Amino acid sequence: MPPTDTSANADPVPPSDTDAEDTLDLELPDELVTLIASDTEKAAARDARPGARPGEPLAGTSDLLDQVADWGPVSTPAGVFHLIPVRIERDLTLIGLWMNDPAVAEFWQLAGPEDVTERHLRAQLSGDGRSVPCVGLLDGTPMSYWEIYRADLDPLARYYPSRPHDTGIHLLIGGPGDRGRGLGRTLLRAVADLALGRRPACGRVVAEPDLRNTPSVAAFLGAGFRFSSEIDLPDKRAALMVRDRNLRHLL
Repeated sequence: MPPTDTSANADPVPPSDTDAEDTLDLELPDELVTLIASDTEKAAARDARPGARPGEPLAGTSDLLDQVADWGPVSTPAGVFHLIPVRIERDLTLIGLWMNDPAVAEFWQLAGPEDVTERHLRAQLSGDGRSVPCVGLLDGTPMSYWEIYRADLDPLARYYPSRPHDTGIHLLIGGPGDRGRGLGRTLLRAVADLALGRRPACGRVVAEPDLRNTPSVAAFLGAGFRFSSEIDLPDKRAALMVRDRNLRHLL
């Protein structure tokens, strides 16, 4: 699913059915304020560079996700899978095509001209690194789109008891031929375990699929995520799914 609406006017909704271990230890507003306050300075520095291009990340920006680009390939039962950070000039047309598939558009809401998808991608690529859009390659073939993001620094954190370094996942399977045969379940498990393996400070991987999207919820369950609660987000009622580091060898 796409990132939560960032409107400052959205009223927080208390999470339901959460257990006692889901407690909030992070003084999130302080960290968010620090990051947001630095965005203006980063943007100014980026725009002042000779030859700077819109949507190009600022060199030296703090890495909030432990170098997703270096996570490397991983073997899965479906083949060798590799997350590659998006490059606009290489990937925009394909991702735009996927976004206009009616089955995808119903939940991502990014159908339309190519510039709709481009704006969505550039907002992440020109940001501070808290969300990294990626193309998923299976045996070298592009077949999925992913967003790996810091859930604790995302507007999502207003709606569930986040913990420091929670890592979030959004996923769409691109081609209709790749859907309905268990690939989502296989790849979600692989990417969640990659995140836990490459991010030592991360104790959980989280996701918030639309409750209406039953195949997506089922895929997360099959990938070793547990259903934590239902949460009301500005644009949907979602299932909060969690894959815990200390349970990943059991589920």
